[in-house]
Amino acid sequence: MKCRTIFLSASLLVLSAGLPGSVARAAAQAAQPRPVSVAPPTPRTVALQGQLTSPRIETKLLPSGLEGLPVWFLPRLGVSVRNAPDALNLGYGPLTLTYTPASGWSAQTTAGALAPGAQLLAALPVPENLGSSLHVALSVLRLLNVPLLADTPEVLDFGLPALRMPTSSLPPAATPTAPPSPLPSTPLPVTPLPSTSTPPVPPAAPPSQPSQPVVTPPPGPGFTPVATLASVRSSRTVNRNIELQRVVMEFDGPANYTVLRDRSGLTFNLPGVLSAPQSQRLDSGDALGVSLGAAGSSVRLDTGNGSSEIFTLPDPYRIVVDTTTNIDTSVPPPIDETSLPDGVTLRHLGGLSLLIFDARYAPRVVSAPLGHASGVADLVRQQGGVAGVNGGYFDTASSLPVDLVARGGLMIAPSLERRATLGLDAQGTPQLGYPKPRYVLSAPGLQLVVNSVGSKPNPLWVTAFVGDGRTAVGGDGFTTLVLRQGPGTPGSTVSRALSGRFVPGVGDFAVTFDPARFPQLGLATGAPLRYDLNWQVPGWNSVQEALAAGPLLVSGGKVVLDPVREGFDTSGSIWRPTRQVAFVQMGDRSGIAFLDNGTPAEFARALAGAGVSSAMRLDSGSSATVYVSGGYLNAGGYLNTVWSRPVPNALVFVPKLNATGK
Repeated sequence: MKCRTIFLSASLLVLSAGLPGSVARAAAQAAQPRPVSVAPPTPRTVALQGQLTSPRIETKLLPSGLEGLPVWFLPRLGVSVRNAPDALNLGYGPLTLTYTPASGWSAQTTAGALAPGAQLLAALPVPENLGSSLHVALSVLRLLNVPLLADTPEVLDFGLPALRMPTSSLPPAATPTAPPSPLPSTPLPVTPLPSTSTPPVPPAAPPSQPSQPVVTPPPGPGFTPVATLASVRSSRTVNRNIELQRVVMEFDGPANYTVLRDRSGLTFNLPGVLSAPQSQRLDSGDALGVSLGAAGSSVRLDTGNGSSEIFTLPDPYRIVVDTTTNIDTSVPPPIDETSLPDGVTLRHLGGLSLLIFDARYAPRVVSAPLGHASGVADLVRQQGGVAGVNGGYFDTASSLPVDLVARGGLMIAPSLERRATLGLDAQGTPQLGYPKPRYVLSAPGLQLVVNSVGSKPNPLWVTAFVGDGRTAVGGDGFTTLVLRQGPGTPGSTVSRALSGRFVPGVGDFAVTFDPARFPQLGLATGAPLRYDLNWQVPGWNSVQEALAAGPLLVSGGKVVLDPVREGFDTSGSIWRPTRQVAFVQMGDRSGIAFLDNGTPAEFARALAGAGVSSAMRLDSGSSATVYVSGGYLNAGGYLNTVWSRPVPNALVFVPKLNATGK
């Protein structure tokens, strides 16, 4: 069995002569030498009257090698604490111990002050900072005569406090003869979570100035205590630029409270609650103060620009304040992985992230107005989706797609006819292929293939264009037919036949041609004329939406990257190591893949190794954006760690009730 060393030097016996009997005995016991352990102490679980603390508290090995506890926990043991910037006061029963950097430890009892001096308390270990919390050695608690029921190598079991915290603050510390050095004081524990990237550090709070002793008025007449604020503790984590701070106020019984919110923080009024006044600067830089008045206690928490949620927990009764703050708006907020939409899973495999959607969701092609670009988050919200990724390649100067975009059975942008393309039917069922889409015009005795898709006419071709309400079509010497969608049959009749340039309405299907070259299209208003989109790929007859990008990365679970087939220049910047995004399938589920940095070949190998069955690369690099709705502060979150440029189109995952716009 391990032995533990907890002792004070014999100089403490000098102090015992001036103390009451029980305190003197504790000092003498604390001063007795104990067997010296071979190994240094290891943390031990702390219990109260045989019950483990919740949340579980452990002793800590201090920098000096001694074993100690944080001062923020000591009120749970019945110790009253006043941790001011210039002094630490600890009181239990008739004895109060005070530490100042200039004078060291001093003591006084209810019978009067004991003369401070190096001869009396020089051997009592000084408080020590560990992490962000101020700690005291266990020998300090022995001297205070805090009841200890069991001292084993695994558990330190304290008795429940027989004394309630005093209703007034502890006596002020003795004024030091010289200006003290700052007392290490951050008595609220912080347990930061690991982060994959170095989080931005908020500006440091200005150094605390030595405060004047706090004088708290006693409770007023008729005051009936209902509970005691036993401890206040906090934790802080930073996920990229999102700071999450939790403050927990723990009580020895249920307590009613009201809360007042203002621009800078929260004020809790706790009628009938006793407390030890304190003032702390949290790791986040927020200020927290506890005060005791005539009717009860008040807790003030300054949270700056943060957004706070409040809830309570039982056994023991706790008031919990969770504050979320965006500390750097120049960085996109991360995805909140603890609150993803139902049916959405996120896996991280090194620098590769896979966002997978179950059968409740379908991908949809969503576009900004032609010639415009939008943020992916805006395109997700526009479609009522839960997540999205940027789509195909585009010209950054004009924001026009450079390859196929189709929605509702209509080509918004023409196809290069050589690169991998994602096709979706009305239910959002995906398939990957290399289509060569063509419009076919048909009427009685007429069948004609449309040569071009765009707004600029060519006298040698028949050109089709889907109107956006801004772009003009036609020209001198050209005729344009505007087709009206009929019941059950697209483009069943000619709505208008016009010469020259004009602007068709949003969604109008316009066919422009040279009437001398294509006299068979000289149809009158109301004449039947049908248009169909022929994909020229087996199995694509039901496809209503399509997006071309490429290259195809994975098929049948194997890497199939072939840049030559798809016309990619591997010596250009498009093939450099950068952020990579892709549409992926894993069995019957679809999703989005994101790679922090790598080439398309490295991306393909990582996806095949992760079990992806098929994958098509989307526009990567500075356009790469993966957005998920909800998130911290309900602002959504991004897998990309830097902001991306606006894009003309995106793949958006929507609940299937919204997949067809119904």
